[in-house]
Amino acid sequence: MELKGKKVLVVGLGKSGLAAALFLRRQGAQVTVSDIRSAAVLGKDIPALLEEGIMVEAGGHGLLTFRRQDLIVVSPGVPLDTPELAQVRALGLTIIGEVELAARFLKGRSLAITGSNGKTTTTSLCGEILAAGGLKTAVGGNIGLPVIALVDGSTEEGWSVLEISSFQLETTDSFRPNISVILNITPDHLDRHGSFENYVAAKERIFAQQTPEDALVLNADDEASAKTAVHAGASGHGPAIYWFSRKRVVRQGAFVHDGTLFFRSSENAAQEAILRVDEIPLKGGHNIENVLAAVCAARLAGVDASAIRVAVKGFKAVAHRLEFVAEIDGVAYYNDSKATNVDATIKALEAFPGGIHLILGGKDKGSDYRVLRPLLHERVKAVYTIGAAAEKIQAHIEGAAPIVSAGTLAVAVAKAAETAKAGELVLLAPACSSFDQFENYEQRGQAFKELVKALRG
Repeated sequence: MELKGKKVLVVGLGKSGLAAALFLRRQGAQVTVSDIRSAAVLGKDIPALLEEGIMVEAGGHGLLTFRRQDLIVVSPGVPLDTPELAQVRALGLTIIGEVELAARFLKGRSLAITGSNGKTTTTSLCGEILAAGGLKTAVGGNIGLPVIALVDGSTEEGWSVLEISSFQLETTDSFRPNISVILNITPDHLDRHGSFENYVAAKERIFAQQTPEDALVLNADDEASAKTAVHAGASGHGPAIYWFSRKRVVRQGAFVHDGTLFFRSSENAAQEAILRVDEIPLKGGHNIENVLAAVCAARLAGVDASAIRVAVKGFKAVAHRLEFVAEIDGVAYYNDSKATNVDATIKALEAFPGGIHLILGGKDKGSDYRVLRPLLHERVKAVYTIGAAAEKIQAHIEGAAPIVSAGTLAVAVAKAAETAKAGELVLLAPACSSFDQFENYEQRGQAFKELVKALRG
């Protein structure tokens, strides 16, 4: 992809937008950045951009700015139906995302992971396993560094382990991972994608350019994955499909049998034991699935069983994913701020037998909270609602568990701490995004941890 002298617009100055703009400038492009946020909000990044000769448009998008470009690189947080993007798309202007831009330059092999839940844990675990197996490994994407930031350090013999979201996938074209993983697909981001079908289609772009030389790893216990397998094999030229399951033996892939995780490379190959389920240090059945997916992907990447076993046994839970914070007066506090959709909250509730004081709420993403009712009735002592979605949540779950209207996270933690008894637990698993009251789920999770630690003080 020749960029020297080209006029390129980067839309959205988030972490990936900033990295993309700087990369494009190093490639000799004439770069402009456009963001709807004010110059005051973007202040910390603007000086660095101007110093590199990058033009900055803040406080809104100018249509002429969009029309004067050879290429537009859109950040994941920017909806593709933004009016300015829609107009220039009609004019035939090329619009790609940061992941697609990186794919044109990234060297070596790649392992890409998507799914409604479990992406960050599985990506982090895959990165540690591949590194333990002696492979030169870099981890990025929707976790840590943007993919474009991995380009300069990439080598032909190395591996890039990438967490990829649906927002990133919908702007890909030639992106072709050597190994792709879809952990699960349940309703999420319907406010952005418009329908579950559109959301599934975005996820399935992860294997759209794969060939029979590549591998696709799917969840045999996930209903949507069966349909995904049909779509992947429809052309007859798609990737080889491998499965993972904690409920049954699969023809090729990773599975649990008699309390042990096994892998086999093909239907006729012998199965090899990797490790026992009770050696997995992560809490919850969903994390067994995450480990199975990582085991399958790592074996396909050539890592041997012994290195996988050591890496899994030494793996620590990722921050904000069922993260134990503290025990105060016999009450345990868990931070699952990354539970930004209903299915993630279900998985969090399933990880505990009962006695749960659950904090729910934030910015609604078009979710149906009624599916939580059986677990709320069975395991939850009280629900503390917060944020913009509180009223909708209450309407959906009324009668399934006692509801306390808290409004803010600070009030919810205080009220839960007053009510919870020794042997019970307080769980932040909001089933919503954080953008009504926080910048992101990390900030929300950190706020929860600080509030809990203040209780101890």
